Amino acid sequence: MSARPSRVLHRSLRETPPRAIGGDGMYLIAEDGRRVLDGSGGAAVSCLGHQHPRVIDAMTKQLSRLAYAHTAFFSSEPAEALADALVGQEPGGLAYAYLVSGGSEAIEASIKLARQYFIERGEEQRHHFIARRQSYHGNTLGALAAGGNAWRREPYAPLLSTAFSHVTPAFAYHEKRDDETDAAFVARLAAELEAEFQRCGPETVAAFIAEPVVGATAGCVPAPEGYFRAVREICDRHGALLILDEVMCGMGRTGTMHAWEQEGIAPDIQTVAKGLGGGYQPIGAMLANRRIIDCIRDGSGAFQHGHTYLAHPMACAAAFAVQEVIREENLLDRVKARGKQLEQRLTERFGNHRHVGDIRGRGLLWAIELVADRAKRAPFDPALKLHQKIKAAAFANGLGCYPGGGTVDGRSGDHVLLAPPYIASPEDIDVIVDKLGTAVDDVLSSVNQ
Repeated sequence: MSARPSRVLHRSLRETPPRAIGGDGMYLIAEDGRRVLDGSGGAAVSCLGHQHPRVIDAMTKQLSRLAYAHTAFFSSEPAEALADALVGQEPGGLAYAYLVSGGSEAIEASIKLARQYFIERGEEQRHHFIARRQSYHGNTLGALAAGGNAWRREPYAPLLSTAFSHVTPAFAYHEKRDDETDAAFVARLAAELEAEFQRCGPETVAAFIAEPVVGATAGCVPAPEGYFRAVREICDRHGALLILDEVMCGMGRTGTMHAWEQEGIAPDIQTVAKGLGGGYQPIGAMLANRRIIDCIRDGSGAFQHGHTYLAHPMACAAAFAVQEVIREENLLDRVKARGKQLEQRLTERFGNHRHVGDIRGRGLLWAIELVADRAKRAPFDPALKLHQKIKAAAFANGLGCYPGGGTVDGRSGDHVLLAPPYIASPEDIDVIVDKLGTAVDDVLSSVNQ
Protein backbone atom coordinates (compact mmCIF):
# COMPACT_ATOMS: atom_id res chain seq x y z
CA MET A 1 0.00 0.00 0.00
CA SER A 2 1.46 3.41 -0.97
CA ALA A 3 2.07 6.06 1.66
CA ARG A 4 -0.44 8.88 1.93
CA PRO A 5 0.69 12.10 0.23
CA SER A 6 2.08 14.77 2.53
CA ARG A 7 -0.28 17.62 3.39
CA VAL A 8 2.62 19.75 4.58
CA LEU A 9 3.43 22.70 2.31
CA HIS A 10 7.09 21.83 1.88
CA ARG A 11 9.76 24.16 0.49
CA SER A 12 9.67 22.22 -2.76
CA LEU A 13 6.24 21.36 -4.10
CA ARG A 14 7.74 18.68 -6.32
CA GLU A 15 9.65 16.69 -3.73
CA THR A 16 8.80 15.57 -0.22
CA PRO A 17 11.91 15.54 1.97
CA PRO A 18 12.82 12.47 3.99
CA ARG A 19 11.54 12.42 7.55
CA ALA A 20 13.90 12.96 10.45
CA ILE A 21 12.91 10.71 13.33
CA GLY A 22 15.77 11.26 15.75
CA GLY A 23 18.84 13.19 16.69
CA ASP A 24 22.09 12.13 18.32
CA GLY A 25 24.71 14.80 18.99
CA MET A 26 26.25 15.71 15.64
CA TYR A 27 23.85 13.45 13.73
CA LEU A 28 20.29 13.48 12.47
CA ILE A 29 18.59 10.12 11.91
CA ALA A 30 16.33 9.60 8.92
CA GLU A 31 13.28 7.34 8.80
CA ASP A 32 15.20 4.76 6.77
CA GLY A 33 17.92 4.59 9.43
CA ARG A 34 20.51 6.76 7.70
CA ARG A 35 22.68 8.89 9.98
CA VAL A 36 23.41 12.31 8.51
CA LEU A 37 26.29 14.35 9.94
CA ASP A 38 24.90 17.84 10.55
CA GLY A 39 27.74 19.87 9.09
CA SER A 40 25.78 23.10 8.96
CA GLY A 41 23.62 22.83 12.08
CA GLY A 42 20.62 22.99 9.75
CA ALA A 43 20.84 26.68 8.89
CA ALA A 44 23.57 27.46 11.44
CA VAL A 45 21.06 26.76 14.22
CA SER A 46 22.01 23.57 16.09
CA CYS A 47 24.96 24.94 18.04
CA LEU A 48 24.83 22.14 20.65
CA GLY A 49 23.87 19.39 18.26
CA HIS A 50 20.77 17.30 18.83
CA GLN A 51 19.11 16.02 22.01
CA HIS A 52 21.56 17.56 24.45
CA PRO A 53 20.55 16.04 27.82
CA ARG A 54 20.85 19.26 29.84
CA VAL A 55 18.61 21.17 27.48
CA ILE A 56 16.06 18.36 27.32
CA ASP A 57 16.03 18.22 31.12
CA ALA A 58 15.48 21.98 31.42
CA MET A 59 12.61 21.83 28.93
CA THR A 60 11.00 18.90 30.71
CA LYS A 61 11.15 20.67 34.07
CA GLN A 62 9.71 23.86 32.62
CA LEU A 63 6.89 21.98 30.89
CA SER A 64 5.91 20.45 34.22
CA ARG A 65 5.61 23.94 35.74
CA LEU A 66 4.35 26.34 33.06
CA ALA A 67 4.14 26.11 29.30
CA TYR A 68 2.69 29.51 28.43
CA ALA A 69 1.64 32.80 29.96
CA HIS A 70 0.75 35.87 27.92
CA THR A 71 3.12 38.79 28.46
CA ALA A 72 0.23 41.25 28.77
CA PHE A 73 -0.46 39.61 32.14
CA PHE A 74 2.74 37.91 33.36
CA SER A 75 6.46 37.70 33.06
CA SER A 76 8.11 34.35 33.79
CA GLU A 77 11.17 33.06 35.56
CA PRO A 78 12.81 31.70 32.36
CA ALA A 79 12.29 35.00 30.51
CA GLU A 80 13.83 37.02 33.33
CA ALA A 81 16.76 34.61 33.62
CA LEU A 82 17.44 34.60 29.88
CA ALA A 83 17.28 38.38 29.58
CA ASP A 84 19.66 38.73 32.50
CA ALA A 85 22.06 36.23 30.91
CA LEU A 86 21.98 38.18 27.64
CA VAL A 87 22.24 41.77 28.82
CA GLY A 88 22.66 41.69 32.61
CA GLN A 89 26.25 42.87 32.18
CA GLU A 90 25.17 45.42 29.53
CA PRO A 91 27.63 44.33 26.79
CA GLY A 92 28.43 47.30 24.60
CA GLY A 93 25.67 49.27 26.33
CA LEU A 94 22.93 46.77 25.38
CA ALA A 95 20.72 46.66 28.45
CA TYR A 96 17.31 45.23 27.51
CA ALA A 97 16.14 42.13 25.65
CA TYR A 98 12.90 41.76 23.70
CA LEU A 99 12.29 38.03 23.36
CA VAL A 100 10.54 36.88 20.18
CA SER A 101 10.17 33.67 18.17
CA GLY A 102 12.84 34.03 15.49
CA GLY A 103 15.15 36.21 13.44
CA SER A 104 12.59 37.86 11.19
CA GLU A 105 10.54 38.92 14.22
CA ALA A 106 13.68 40.33 15.85
CA ILE A 107 14.43 42.43 12.76
CA GLU A 108 10.85 43.68 12.58
CA ALA A 109 11.10 44.70 16.23
CA SER A 110 14.41 46.47 15.58
CA ILE A 111 12.99 48.51 12.72
CA LYS A 112 9.94 49.49 14.77
CA LEU A 113 11.98 50.31 17.87
CA ALA A 114 14.31 52.56 15.88
CA ARG A 115 11.33 54.37 14.34
CA GLN A 116 9.53 54.80 17.66
CA TYR A 117 12.72 56.03 19.35
CA PHE A 118 13.01 58.92 16.91
CA ILE A 119 9.30 59.74 17.15
CA GLU A 120 9.68 59.98 20.93
CA ARG A 121 12.72 62.23 20.44
CA GLY A 122 10.71 64.55 18.24
CA GLU A 123 12.54 63.50 15.06
CA GLU A 124 9.60 62.12 13.12
CA GLN A 125 11.35 62.83 9.83
CA ARG A 126 13.72 59.90 10.48
CA HIS A 127 12.01 57.10 8.58
CA HIS A 128 14.69 55.90 6.16
CA PHE A 129 16.83 52.79 6.64
CA ILE A 130 20.01 51.99 4.75
CA ALA A 131 21.19 48.40 4.34
CA ARG A 132 23.42 46.51 1.89
CA ARG A 133 22.96 44.51 -1.26
CA GLN A 134 23.56 40.75 -0.93
CA SER A 135 22.35 40.82 2.67
CA TYR A 136 19.59 38.87 4.35
CA HIS A 137 17.50 40.08 7.25
CA GLY A 138 14.47 37.79 7.21
CA ASN A 139 11.40 36.91 5.20
CA THR A 140 8.55 39.00 6.60
CA LEU A 141 7.79 42.02 4.41
CA GLY A 142 9.62 44.50 6.63
CA ALA A 143 12.66 42.28 7.04
CA LEU A 144 12.62 41.41 3.33
CA ALA A 145 12.58 45.10 2.45
CA ALA A 146 15.59 45.63 4.70
CA GLY A 147 17.47 42.75 3.09
CA GLY A 148 19.31 42.88 -0.20
CA ASN A 149 18.72 39.34 -1.44
CA ALA A 150 17.54 40.04 -5.01
CA TRP A 151 16.06 36.59 -5.63
CA ARG A 152 13.97 36.60 -2.45
CA ARG A 153 12.84 40.20 -2.96
CA GLU A 154 11.86 40.01 -6.62
CA PRO A 155 8.35 38.43 -6.43
CA TYR A 156 7.31 40.77 -3.64
CA ALA A 157 8.97 43.97 -4.87
CA PRO A 158 5.67 45.87 -5.32
CA LEU A 159 4.84 45.18 -1.67
CA LEU A 160 8.16 46.27 -0.17
CA SER A 161 8.57 49.60 1.56
CA THR A 162 10.49 52.36 -0.21
CA ALA A 163 11.84 53.40 3.20
CA PHE A 164 14.81 51.08 2.58
CA SER A 165 17.77 51.60 0.27
CA HIS A 166 20.92 49.57 -0.29
CA VAL A 167 24.63 50.21 -0.76
CA THR A 168 27.56 48.05 -1.86
CA PRO A 169 28.41 45.20 0.53
CA ALA A 170 31.82 44.77 2.14
CA PHE A 171 32.35 41.73 -0.07
CA ALA A 172 36.04 41.93 -0.92
CA TYR A 173 36.18 38.89 -3.21
CA HIS A 174 33.80 40.48 -5.72
CA GLU A 175 33.70 44.18 -4.86
CA LYS A 176 37.31 45.10 -4.09
CA ARG A 177 39.29 46.30 -7.09
CA ASP A 178 42.51 44.54 -7.97
CA ASP A 179 44.51 47.72 -7.35
CA GLU A 180 42.84 48.51 -4.00
CA THR A 181 44.19 47.90 -0.55
CA ASP A 182 41.76 46.86 2.17
CA ALA A 183 42.01 50.39 3.59
CA ALA A 184 41.18 51.95 0.22
CA PHE A 185 38.26 49.54 -0.22
CA VAL A 186 36.90 50.48 3.21
CA ALA A 187 37.32 54.17 2.41
CA ARG A 188 35.37 53.76 -0.84
CA LEU A 189 32.54 51.90 0.90
CA ALA A 190 32.43 54.54 3.64
CA ALA A 191 32.27 57.30 1.03
CA GLU A 192 29.39 55.50 -0.68
CA LEU A 193 27.52 55.18 2.61
CA GLU A 194 28.10 58.85 3.34
CA ALA A 195 26.80 59.70 -0.13
CA GLU A 196 23.66 57.64 0.51
CA PHE A 197 23.07 59.53 3.76
CA GLN A 198 23.35 62.76 1.79
CA ARG A 199 21.05 61.51 -0.98
CA CYS A 200 18.36 60.56 1.52
CA GLY A 201 18.97 63.62 3.67
CA PRO A 202 21.01 62.79 6.80
CA GLU A 203 18.22 64.06 9.04
CA THR A 204 15.82 61.44 7.56
CA VAL A 205 17.96 58.35 8.21
CA ALA A 206 16.93 56.29 11.22
CA ALA A 207 19.49 53.48 10.99
CA PHE A 208 22.02 51.50 9.04
CA ILE A 209 21.42 47.73 9.18
CA ALA A 210 24.13 45.13 8.52
CA GLU A 211 25.30 41.61 9.30
CA PRO A 212 28.81 41.64 10.85
CA VAL A 213 29.47 38.41 8.94
CA VAL A 214 27.05 38.02 6.04
CA GLY A 215 25.32 34.65 6.25
CA ALA A 216 23.59 32.51 3.68
CA THR A 217 22.94 35.09 0.95
CA ALA A 218 26.62 35.64 0.14
CA GLY A 219 28.22 32.81 2.12
CA CYS A 220 30.10 33.78 5.30
CA VAL A 221 31.50 37.18 4.27
CA PRO A 222 33.39 39.04 7.02
CA ALA A 223 34.09 42.73 6.48
CA PRO A 224 37.61 44.08 6.00
CA GLU A 225 39.43 45.53 8.98
CA GLY A 226 38.12 48.96 9.91
CA TYR A 227 34.85 48.78 7.96
CA PHE A 228 32.50 48.73 10.94
CA ARG A 229 34.46 51.44 12.75
CA ALA A 230 33.95 53.64 9.67
CA VAL A 231 30.24 52.76 9.59
CA ARG A 232 29.86 53.51 13.30
CA GLU A 233 31.48 56.92 12.85
CA ILE A 234 29.14 57.85 9.98
CA CYS A 235 26.05 56.81 11.93
CA ASP A 236 27.20 58.74 15.00
CA ARG A 237 28.00 61.86 13.01
CA HIS A 238 24.53 61.93 11.49
CA GLY A 239 22.63 60.87 14.62
CA ALA A 240 21.47 57.55 13.12
CA LEU A 241 21.35 54.19 14.89
CA LEU A 242 23.45 51.16 14.02
CA ILE A 243 21.48 47.89 13.92
CA LEU A 244 23.60 44.75 13.69
CA ASP A 245 21.91 41.55 12.56
CA GLU A 246 23.61 38.63 14.30
CA VAL A 247 20.81 36.15 13.75
CA MET A 248 23.24 33.77 12.04
CA CYS A 249 26.70 34.98 13.09
CA GLY A 250 25.99 35.75 16.76
CA MET A 251 25.77 33.88 20.06
CA GLY A 252 29.25 32.40 19.79
CA ARG A 253 29.18 31.26 16.16
CA THR A 254 32.23 33.35 15.19
CA GLY A 255 34.22 32.61 18.35
CA THR A 256 33.01 35.49 20.54
CA MET A 257 29.55 35.72 22.05
CA HIS A 258 28.81 38.68 19.77
CA ALA A 259 30.44 39.00 16.35
CA TRP A 260 30.71 42.78 16.82
CA GLU A 261 33.22 42.24 19.65
CA GLN A 262 35.81 41.52 16.95
CA GLU A 263 35.08 44.79 15.14
CA GLY A 264 35.95 47.25 17.89
CA ILE A 265 32.45 48.77 17.99
CA ALA A 266 29.04 48.04 19.48
CA PRO A 267 25.57 48.45 17.98
CA ASP A 268 22.65 50.45 19.29
CA ILE A 269 20.32 47.54 18.52
CA GLN A 270 21.24 43.91 17.87
CA THR A 271 19.28 40.88 16.74
CA VAL A 272 20.08 37.27 17.67
CA ALA A 273 18.23 34.01 17.09
CA LYS A 274 19.67 30.79 15.67
CA GLY A 275 22.42 30.07 18.20
CA LEU A 276 20.34 31.55 21.00
CA GLY A 277 18.14 28.48 21.39
CA GLY A 278 20.09 26.02 19.27
CA GLY A 279 16.91 24.80 17.59
CA TYR A 280 15.40 23.37 20.75
CA GLN A 281 12.57 25.91 20.59
CA PRO A 282 11.77 28.77 18.21
CA ILE A 283 13.30 31.90 19.75
CA GLY A 284 15.00 35.14 18.85
CA ALA A 285 15.78 38.39 20.60
CA MET A 286 16.29 42.07 19.99
CA LEU A 287 18.85 43.65 22.31
CA ALA A 288 18.66 47.40 22.80
CA ASN A 289 20.84 50.14 24.24
CA ARG A 290 19.74 51.63 27.56
CA ARG A 291 19.37 55.16 26.19
CA ILE A 292 16.82 54.00 23.58
CA ILE A 293 14.64 52.28 26.15
CA ASP A 294 15.01 55.10 28.68
CA CYS A 295 13.84 57.57 26.03
CA ILE A 296 10.66 55.57 25.38
CA ARG A 297 10.08 54.95 29.09
CA ASP A 298 10.27 58.70 29.72
CA GLY A 299 7.99 59.37 26.76
CA SER A 300 5.00 57.20 25.87
CA GLY A 301 6.07 54.51 28.33
CA ALA A 302 5.55 51.48 26.06
CA PHE A 303 7.02 49.90 22.95
CA GLN A 304 4.17 49.96 20.43
CA HIS A 305 4.62 46.40 19.16
CA GLY A 306 3.92 42.82 20.23
CA HIS A 307 3.34 39.15 19.39
CA THR A 308 1.35 36.38 21.03
CA TYR A 309 4.39 34.27 21.82
CA LEU A 310 6.72 36.94 23.18
CA ALA A 311 9.07 35.61 25.88
CA HIS A 312 7.52 32.15 25.66
CA PRO A 313 8.48 30.33 28.89
CA MET A 314 9.36 27.02 27.19
CA ALA A 315 11.47 28.76 24.57
CA CYS A 316 13.22 30.89 27.17
CA ALA A 317 13.93 27.87 29.37
CA ALA A 318 15.48 26.01 26.45
CA ALA A 319 17.58 29.01 25.37
CA PHE A 320 18.77 29.68 28.90
CA ALA A 321 19.92 26.05 29.18
CA VAL A 322 21.72 26.32 25.83
CA GLN A 323 23.55 29.44 26.98
CA GLU A 324 24.45 27.82 30.31
CA VAL A 325 26.03 24.87 28.50
CA ILE A 326 28.01 27.17 26.20
CA ARG A 327 29.33 29.13 29.18
CA GLU A 328 29.98 26.30 31.62
CA GLU A 329 31.64 24.03 29.06
CA ASN A 330 33.78 26.87 27.63
CA LEU A 331 32.46 26.16 24.16
CA LEU A 332 33.61 29.49 22.76
CA ASP A 333 37.20 28.27 23.17
CA ARG A 334 36.18 25.14 21.33
CA VAL A 335 34.61 27.20 18.53
CA LYS A 336 37.90 29.04 18.09
CA ALA A 337 39.97 25.85 18.05
CA ARG A 338 37.66 23.90 15.77
CA GLY A 339 37.25 27.00 13.60
CA LYS A 340 41.00 27.17 13.00
CA GLN A 341 40.98 23.48 12.15
CA LEU A 342 38.06 23.92 9.76
CA GLU A 343 39.80 26.81 8.00
CA GLN A 344 42.99 24.76 7.70
CA ARG A 345 41.23 21.66 6.41
CA LEU A 346 39.19 23.64 3.88
CA THR A 347 42.37 25.35 2.68
CA GLU A 348 44.16 22.02 2.32
CA ARG A 349 41.27 20.43 0.45
CA PHE A 350 40.12 23.34 -1.71
CA GLY A 351 42.88 25.97 -1.68
CA ASN A 352 44.24 24.84 -5.06
CA HIS A 353 40.97 23.56 -6.45
CA ARG A 354 40.42 24.93 -9.94
CA HIS A 355 36.74 25.56 -9.26
CA VAL A 356 36.93 27.02 -5.73
CA GLY A 357 37.58 30.73 -5.93
CA ASP A 358 37.32 31.76 -2.30
CA ILE A 359 37.36 30.22 1.17
CA ARG A 360 36.07 32.61 3.83
CA GLY A 361 34.55 32.79 7.27
CA ARG A 362 35.20 33.14 10.96
CA GLY A 363 34.89 30.79 13.94
CA LEU A 364 32.64 27.90 12.96
CA LEU A 365 30.99 29.76 10.08
CA TRP A 366 32.77 29.06 6.79
CA ALA A 367 32.00 28.82 3.10
CA ILE A 368 33.61 27.95 -0.18
CA GLU A 369 32.60 29.79 -3.36
CA LEU A 370 32.54 27.81 -6.58
CA VAL A 371 33.64 29.41 -9.85
CA ALA A 372 33.87 28.30 -13.45
CA ASP A 373 37.05 30.36 -13.90
CA ARG A 374 39.28 31.21 -10.95
CA ALA A 375 41.31 33.87 -12.76
CA LYS A 376 38.18 35.79 -13.77
CA ARG A 377 36.19 34.89 -10.64
CA ALA A 378 33.42 33.93 -13.05
CA PRO A 379 30.48 31.95 -11.70
CA PHE A 380 28.96 28.84 -13.22
CA ASP A 381 25.81 29.12 -15.30
CA PRO A 382 22.94 29.44 -12.77
CA ALA A 383 20.91 27.00 -14.89
CA LEU A 384 23.23 24.23 -13.70
CA LYS A 385 21.92 24.69 -10.13
CA LEU A 386 25.33 23.58 -8.94
CA HIS A 387 24.70 24.33 -5.28
CA GLN A 388 21.57 22.19 -5.26
CA LYS A 389 23.41 19.28 -6.84
CA ILE A 390 26.20 19.50 -4.27
CA LYS A 391 23.67 19.56 -1.44
CA ALA A 392 22.01 16.41 -2.82
CA ALA A 393 25.32 14.62 -3.38
CA ALA A 394 26.57 15.46 0.11
CA PHE A 395 23.29 14.36 1.69
CA ALA A 396 23.38 11.05 -0.19
CA ASN A 397 26.85 10.55 1.30
CA GLY A 398 25.66 11.30 4.84
CA LEU A 399 26.52 15.02 5.17
CA GLY A 400 24.15 17.90 5.75
CA CYS A 401 25.55 21.19 4.42
CA TYR A 402 23.97 24.53 3.49
CA PRO A 403 24.63 25.51 -0.14
CA GLY A 404 23.25 28.68 -1.69
CA GLY A 405 22.87 30.23 -5.11
CA GLY A 406 22.89 33.83 -6.30
CA THR A 407 26.08 34.45 -4.35
CA VAL A 408 27.37 37.22 -6.59
CA ASP A 409 24.30 39.29 -7.37
CA GLY A 410 21.22 37.35 -6.29
CA ARG A 411 21.08 35.39 -9.53
CA SER A 412 24.50 33.94 -10.37
CA GLY A 413 27.12 32.32 -8.17
CA ASP A 414 27.25 29.22 -5.95
CA HIS A 415 28.62 28.67 -2.47
CA VAL A 416 28.48 26.00 0.23
CA LEU A 417 28.19 27.07 3.86
CA LEU A 418 29.37 25.02 6.83
CA ALA A 419 28.38 25.77 10.42
CA PRO A 420 29.07 22.70 12.57
CA PRO A 421 27.74 22.49 16.13
CA TYR A 422 30.07 23.88 18.80
CA ILE A 423 30.45 20.37 20.20
CA ALA A 424 32.22 19.12 17.04
CA SER A 425 35.32 17.00 17.59
CA PRO A 426 38.49 17.19 15.47
CA GLU A 427 37.37 13.96 13.82
CA ASP A 428 33.98 15.46 12.99
CA ILE A 429 35.65 18.40 11.22
CA ASP A 430 37.81 16.03 9.17
CA VAL A 431 34.78 13.97 8.12
CA ILE A 432 32.78 17.07 7.18
CA VAL A 433 35.50 18.40 4.89
CA ASP A 434 36.22 14.99 3.36
CA LYS A 435 32.55 14.36 2.57
CA LEU A 436 32.13 17.86 1.15
CA GLY A 437 35.20 17.39 -1.02
CA THR A 438 33.82 14.16 -2.43
CA ALA A 439 30.45 15.78 -3.17
CA VAL A 440 32.01 18.80 -4.89
CA ASP A 441 34.30 16.70 -7.05
CA ASP A 442 31.58 14.20 -8.00
CA VAL A 443 29.19 16.95 -9.06
CA LEU A 444 31.82 18.94 -10.95
CA SER A 445 33.01 15.86 -12.80
CA SER A 446 29.47 15.31 -14.09
CA VAL A 447 29.01 18.98 -14.96
CA ASN A 448 32.33 19.24 -16.82
CA GLN A 449 31.83 16.12 -18.91
